[in-house]
Amino acid sequence: MLKPETEAAYTAILQEELILATGCTEPIAIAYAAAKLRQVLGALPERITAEMSGNIIKNVKSVVVPNTGGLKGIEAAVAAGVVAGDADQELQVISSVPAERHPEIAAYLKHTPISVSCADTMHILDIALTGYAGDTTAFVRIADRHNNLVEIRKDEQVLLHKPLSDETDSVQTDRSVLNLHDILLYAQEVPLEKVSPLLDRQIQCNSAIAQEGLEHNWGANIGSTILREYGSDIKSEARAWAAAGSDARMSGCEMPVVILSGSGNQGITASLPVIRYAKHLNATQEALYRALLISDLVTVYQKVGIGRLSAYCGAISAGVGAGAGIAFLQGADETALAHTIVNAVAILSGTICDGAKPSCAAKIAASVDAGILGYLMYRSGHEFKRGEGIVGSSVANTVTNVGVLARQGMHGTDQTILKIMTE
Repeated sequence: MLKPETEAAYTAILQEELILATGCTEPIAIAYAAAKLRQVLGALPERITAEMSGNIIKNVKSVVVPNTGGLKGIEAAVAAGVVAGDADQELQVISSVPAERHPEIAAYLKHTPISVSCADTMHILDIALTGYAGDTTAFVRIADRHNNLVEIRKDEQVLLHKPLSDETDSVQTDRSVLNLHDILLYAQEVPLEKVSPLLDRQIQCNSAIAQEGLEHNWGANIGSTILREYGSDIKSEARAWAAAGSDARMSGCEMPVVILSGSGNQGITASLPVIRYAKHLNATQEALYRALLISDLVTVYQKVGIGRLSAYCGAISAGVGAGAGIAFLQGADETALAHTIVNAVAILSGTICDGAKPSCAAKIAASVDAGILGYLMYRSGHEFKRGEGIVGSSVANTVTNVGVLARQGMHGTDQTILKIMTE
């Protein structure tokens, strides 16, 4: 039986993670900071300096900012937030911008100096904007989480200041409490009224954007290509629906997504395959809810050591989570879940994140395939064994190894990717 304090912590983690966002979360975080900047300044900035971590630059460079008329990049995200953003809406900051304001955003972008530089910071997620209007200056900083305002100043007046550690992300609930045994107990035992509103929104929003991605021309059309070329069996369907959600989201679709680990793509990947499998298996609504809890929490569990942004593709963690959720739907116990996770992790660990863009949809499809294969391997009596590559002696050791790989081993990779992308 799960301890009450553990149940409370896991519920809090889900409440912190499963939040609504419109558009790729990195440009939306920039737009949020920009809207707050204008709010503090009390006027449209006449010029803006933007300092941000390399991973923010990497993840904003190639995606369309929604509700801007197709604009891309950091400067576009700043302009959208400044001109039309509602800071009170946080990651929904530009969700309600009407089309008639798109020319206003474009004009501001064209005529306002917005200088962008890579910040010298220990924080993987770091956005600092300074705006100037006449003799007034305002400063806004977001760090560690996409909606985590840590510093606000107007001229010499400090309006907000949160101390930050240089070594760990600032989060509300300690993610180190996550482990597979308790995740399974939580999914089996938690009263569903505590989590069903979160899960209902995840099912509704993420299914809607995936359907949009399948029915219309978005991005590289990975989802519809899978269904056309590979057929419509459930394994292809699971991959296609997850990919289609990313197809739409990466190319500026204005429909909201319930994110996970700060990422809409991860929120899509962890949920859509489980939702499609539940439908295919005629599972009950309760079974779907509990399988989604497995997928969501297994995804976050893997990300504890990796961090929210890194050179390690986050879709891989979510695909592994989806594989565990799908296994749970088919009666998997803790041993089966552990083997599913380890097998899936061993298949695609080390896949690089070279920024948010249309090709994310293809990586998502591959990650879902790895998650499904991880379970099918176990069910057939096959597994990757301890000492084979990064596979450890247990699921916990393997997840720890992935964190070391991502944070330490791929640090130089991250720098090289950013250099390639910017030069």
